[in-house]
Amino acid sequence: MAAVDPIDQLLANLGSNETVPNTIELAKQMGVDHQEVLVKAMKTLEAAEYITSEKKSFDTLSLSDEGAAILANGKTPEFQLFEATTPEGVESSELEALLGAKFKIAMGSCMKNKWAKKDGSKLLRLADPATVTDDAFVLIKAVSDGTALSAADEKNLSRRKLASKKKGTYFVLSKGPQFKATFVKQEACLTKEMLANGSWQQNPPKPANLDSLGAAVAGGYFHPLLKVRAEFRRILMNMGFEEMPTNRWVESSFWNFDSLFQPQSHPARDAHDTFFIKSPASTLTVPEDYYERVKTMHESGGHGSIGYRYDFKQEEAFKNLLRTHTTAISSSMLYRLANDYKATGVFTPKKYFSVDRVFRNESMDNTHLCEFHQVEGLVADRNLSLKHLIGMIKTFFEAIGITQLRFKPAFNPYTEPSMEVFGFHPDLGKWTEIGNSGMFRPEMLAPMGLPPDVRVIAWGLSLERPTMIKYRIRNIRDLFGHKVDLNMMKESPLARFP
Repeated sequence: MAAVDPIDQLLANLGSNETVPNTIELAKQMGVDHQEVLVKAMKTLEAAEYITSEKKSFDTLSLSDEGAAILANGKTPEFQLFEATTPEGVESSELEALLGAKFKIAMGSCMKNKWAKKDGSKLLRLADPATVTDDAFVLIKAVSDGTALSAADEKNLSRRKLASKKKGTYFVLSKGPQFKATFVKQEACLTKEMLANGSWQQNPPKPANLDSLGAAVAGGYFHPLLKVRAEFRRILMNMGFEEMPTNRWVESSFWNFDSLFQPQSHPARDAHDTFFIKSPASTLTVPEDYYERVKTMHESGGHGSIGYRYDFKQEEAFKNLLRTHTTAISSSMLYRLANDYKATGVFTPKKYFSVDRVFRNESMDNTHLCEFHQVEGLVADRNLSLKHLIGMIKTFFEAIGITQLRFKPAFNPYTEPSMEVFGFHPDLGKWTEIGNSGMFRPEMLAPMGLPPDVRVIAWGLSLERPTMIKYRIRNIRDLFGHKVDLNMMKESPLARFP
């Protein structure tokens, strides 16, 4: 026998009775779940204006998990304990083994009801089984059946945490303006076929509210890194810097290492620190005259330097890699500046900066990734000194709100002197490293052909660290990479530094 559709049952009931005073009672008559079946059918009919509904609320008593367990067991623990006792007495240990954790509560109820008493280690039955009824179970069964209880009985079950009051909801149903004895499903939209065969006249589509507003269109959102990057660019441009073209992620080892006077035996050039390119594995060409001057500087030195005293290898210099720092671009820009000087005989001081991605073969953790963004600034001018570098660094970091700075001597292959920059972190309450800096070595600048009195001061920092501090992000993988929560981009505010 096929099951009757609840929609058809609802319509039939309304057709006979005009109204449905209580949907819960109707669900019981139909033998279906009120919320999952009847209310769902009601919503379908209401959307098609077959019926109207009025929501009503009431207090209902619902069984707790413990009450439901007693209902499933068929008796309360105290009645189960009473049945297990005898007038001669039963050892408490045996009864506890029977009832488990419920033994003490059951014994207390038995003794309170004067069904049993303690006699040493035994529990003796006092009441006649013919006079004892499991009243609590009767009340639990009444709650399960939907029978109304007195206020005293409800209080008794609530006190024992066997049942609790909750808000219930039912609906009063009436006929709607489109009421029919048989439900015809409305089409969601008009189709070409419906217009052609005229079926839309017999079964009109669902009404459309042409005055309703559509869902708000979400525009694009800038990643926090881009917001901080834009602010850094604004600050550096206000300081008179011009941005270098950094759209070349693949570099040759010559520009990335050799032109910076970094020896070919340096550990940073090993595969465990650098990503080398398999195809194409080597660059095709570098400036020949400049290459020879760099090679000579490495092998035998010059301009007061003795070099590194090793055989400079072309195959090593021509290897392609993912750049490990944007200083490779800085070297290229300084070489171009030197060529302009050679062509015109006039040296023009320059301030350059870049903010772009670099790659290093590092172990990833909460603060390190294999790819990150480097902020770099450099100034090329005559007779610059360490005090100019410190002053420029203070000006930049004060612009991004870091006013307490310390400098510590450090070593870099291509700068001398070199300094690590530390800033005081107010949230952490301690000094933390925020950047690196130095003056480019003469061995790096001389092969380019810059005037002898030209000095280049430079500093760099990651973009991720100040962004993490700005947005209170503890794990760098929550900021950059495939694990980033897209809502974070939507909700993060603009980056503004004092």
